[in-house]
Amino acid sequence: MMTASGDVTAFDTAFALLQQSVDSGRIPGGVLGVIDRVGNRQVRVTGFAQKVGVERVMTRETWFDLASLTKVIFTTPRILGLAARGDLDLDAPIVSVIPDFRQYAPQCWERQVTFRQCLGHQTPFPAVEPIYTYGDDPERLRAFVLQREWRSGPAVYSDINYILLGIALERIEGRKIRAMDAGSGFAFAGPPDKTAATEFCQWRGRVLCGEVHDENCFALQGSGHAGLFGTVDAVLDFAHDLLRGDAAGDPVVAWMRAPVSERRTHGWERPYDGWSGGHHCNATVIGHTGFTGTGLWIDFERGQVWTLLTNRVHPSRHVDSGIFALRSAVGDAMNRI
Repeated sequence: MMTASGDVTAFDTAFALLQQSVDSGRIPGGVLGVIDRVGNRQVRVTGFAQKVGVERVMTRETWFDLASLTKVIFTTPRILGLAARGDLDLDAPIVSVIPDFRQYAPQCWERQVTFRQCLGHQTPFPAVEPIYTYGDDPERLRAFVLQREWRSGPAVYSDINYILLGIALERIEGRKIRAMDAGSGFAFAGPPDKTAATEFCQWRGRVLCGEVHDENCFALQGSGHAGLFGTVDAVLDFAHDLLRGDAAGDPVVAWMRAPVSERRTHGWERPYDGWSGGHHCNATVIGHTGFTGTGLWIDFERGQVWTLLTNRVHPSRHVDSGIFALRSAVGDAMNRI
């Protein structure tokens, strides 16, 4: 349990690191939030939500493109919820829900990939593919994902795993992801005047604000790997629910904590040398990051959550924002509470 005095000292230390990144011009702005098991929370904000085109300051109510936090806040809980209800077998191949996946090659390796392997990124799929460059019809692009012969390689963190999980959710629910409930406090688009701007997209020819940064998610018009928007309080509320679910024995949370490899659980990362959560995490911590500059970490042993939300890609991803070192340093500060 975090003490009041410890909270302030550690939180101030962590926020000072964020402030230094903003003051140095490495990132435009950010929000740091922490919550404990009983619901005590602190949130502090600095910098700008947008600096190009118009100038807007960051606030506690600023929405963020959460990028790959979509994987753990939206897609993973839904897949695991289906498994907990007995509606889905995690060790079944994904073709049990998507029977037409690589339908012209019935013996191919892709048809053997399971839900659990996709959740834990234990598949041979490549890390990413520029799917958006193959056309502008979202249904044709889904067909492309399902019918192309994927190159096989060593298991890596792969967006393809979660694009497939998203398609599986669409098949099960009979509707596209953007027609689904995004979750309490979340949405699949952000209000443009209240959302942290991301990149000037060369493909779309504009600064992105309130529309998804990820090109593949934009082209697919919704996907399981990206596309969720939310505020710092929505993210903290979600993680606090996981702390409570863990205490209540929720099997979904148990799976989120259960390792599937040295570095991964079902959906999440677990501590390893050089990971985003810093050097002082205990073995119960899980975490995840998003390309736009977001991150969330949950310490089940200590009953502590922290989230760092930034717009580090505004106005370009092609700069050294220092986000990797910042995340680790913030984690180190928070883990000294």
